[in-house]
Order: sequence, then structure tokens, then C-alpha cells
Amino acid sequence: MEFYTQTGTAARTDTAHLDWNERWQSEKGRADWIEPETFILQTIPLLQARGVRTVLDLGCGVGRHALALAEAGFDVHAMDASPAALDYVARQCQEQSMRMKLHNAEMVALPFASQCFDYVLAWNVIYHGDLPVVLRSILEILRVLKPKGLFQGSMLSKRNTEIAQGQPIAPNTFINSDNFEKRHPHYYANAQEIISLFNGFEPLHVQDVEHSRPGSFHWHLLMEKISL
Repeated sequence: MEFYTQTGTAARTDTAHLDWNERWQSEKGRADWIEPETFILQTIPLLQARGVRTVLDLGCGVGRHALALAEAGFDVHAMDASPAALDYVARQCQEQSMRMKLHNAEMVALPFASQCFDYVLAWNVIYHGDLPVVLRSILEILRVLKPKGLFQGSMLSKRNTEIAQGQPIAPNTFINSDNFEKRHPHYYANAQEIISLFNGFEPLHVQDVEHSRPGSFHWHLLMEKISL
């Protein structure tokens, strides 16, 4: 989980939360991350129909999805490695009289017992790193999900045009020092690689979607943990 910079110094690949901690401290930095994703809101009826109770918003940021899930009546655990993000979520919970449990932790080492969640959400989170970081994060998600539990998340697509602007540091992993959001490592995958990465899951929905910025393709994923 290290790469070497142009100056020859070693750097970790799972440090995105340090940059995001800076962003979450200002209203301007939070502005684009307040409204929940439609894909996630559209999944709430499915979660309710399946009897989902305990949910984990892994990499919750400023809480846009955690708050929506709590409002829908789920027992929400919101986790992020950024203290600034969790401080903001705590304030929102107080203002909205919302209850949820907040956790300061990293995605490669979830501080939860095995098989304790019905649903795990990781939106724009686990691709922040190289392949070992991504794989460890997925294994942790598998560990904390109950059998037949649901995972919903996003991954960067190789159709994303930002690849051409980045510097490769590892297989499928790029950095772009001129872009705030991409100056730490990001992992990109095609459809075959997505299925291979999530080989502990049965895919229910896999779609390559262009986000608001032209060329910003992300995989939208909904998967069920395989119960053997």
C-alpha cells in the first residue's frame, strides 16, 4: 500500500481521507455533497421490503446518505476516517433530531463484529487506493455483512477520461497532482475486473454511469453477499 513519488519518497496509497478532511471543514467544500444520490434513494424500498434493519454508511462524508437512511427508519452506523466529516454529521443529527452511531475508522479495518450488518453502502469510497487497498476494503465489507446482506457502492470506470490525465503508480491506479480530488491514488476497473473484485457477491445491478462532469464514468453497484 505504498508508491514512490517523483522525489523518491514512499507514500501510502490509502490517504484520501486526509484531503477530504480538509474539504469537509468549509461550506464550499461540502456544497457538492449534500444531496443524496438518486440510485441510493431508489434502493430504500428494496431494503425495506427485505427487512433490512442495520446499515453501515462506510465513508459517510458529510452524511447525505446516512441521514436519508436514518430518516427511512434504519439503524444507521455512519463511519468515516475524517473527523471533520463526523463533526458535521453530528451537528446535522442534532439539528434534525436524528439518531445514528458515528465511527472514526478506516475502510481497510472496520471496527465491527463479523456478520453484523444487513446492508453496507460505500459510495465513492473504496476506489481511493491501489488494488491491495480495494481488496482489503471489499474483504472487510464481506466480513461485516450478514449472509445474503446487500452491498451498494460505486467504483471508478476505465471509461473515465481522468485516466488520461493521471500518472500510473500501480496496475489500474493513477494520481493527478494538478487535481485536488485526484492527487491521491485512484483505482479504475472495467466490467470484468469489477466482477472479479466482488467475487464474494452475486451482482444484482452493475451499470457504468456518466456523472455530472462529462467523461466521469463510475460503476453503480448493488450486490448480495453469497451465502454458501
